Amino acid sequence: MGGVKEQLCLPLLSPFAIFFQDIRCWVSRMEMNTWHGTTILSVRTDKQVVVIGDGQVSLGATVIKSAARKVRRLGSNTVIAGFAGATADAFALFERLEGKLEQYPSQLARACVEMAKDWRTDRYLRRLEAMLIVVDKVSSFILTGTGDVLEPEDGIVAIGSGGMYALSAARVLKKETQLAAEDIAKKSMDIASEICVYTNENYTIESIDL
Repeated sequence: MGGVKEQLCLPLLSPFAIFFQDIRCWVSRMEMNTWHGTTILSVRTDKQVVVIGDGQVSLGATVIKSAARKVRRLGSNTVIAGFAGATADAFALFERLEGKLEQYPSQLARACVEMAKDWRTDRYLRRLEAMLIVVDKVSSFILTGTGDVLEPEDGIVAIGSGGMYALSAARVLKKETQLAAEDIAKKSMDIASEICVYTNENYTIESIDL
């Protein structure tokens, strides 16, 4: 009216509101681009060591693949490794670990330590997002990108989104039953898959008789 332009009255956001709005957007983008891996479990008894992994790969709330193979043999089939994390990153780490196993044959602990050193200090490897379980007839280890090489006291290790569920179940089953390592691993994964939405029942199992 009278040549006066009407202006929209919009609420002014405080700097704090803008900051938290940006944080929410960033978290949302991260959730959509995070590869929620899996559950990988290893159980060791007096007669056998087993590594089992599910087959589900998810991006955000979407299942991308249901039968991925996340457990494989390395080092002339004497070592079993399983991964949780980005698939391409994990295979790059598998290749590097195989090189260490060739450099230090029959010395899994030494190969894992050297691998962890490279993973932490190498500019390229530091960007790889995955965790590994590596076992042979003698030892079981968890390898992380922070340089950790962890060996369990009870022969049971687990990683991934459902790892703690599988780990808890496996410890109880090993302590309270006389089940074989493979049976413990399967039952523990069944429990994890019922609880963790990023874990399914398409299992890959590799074992070494002791």
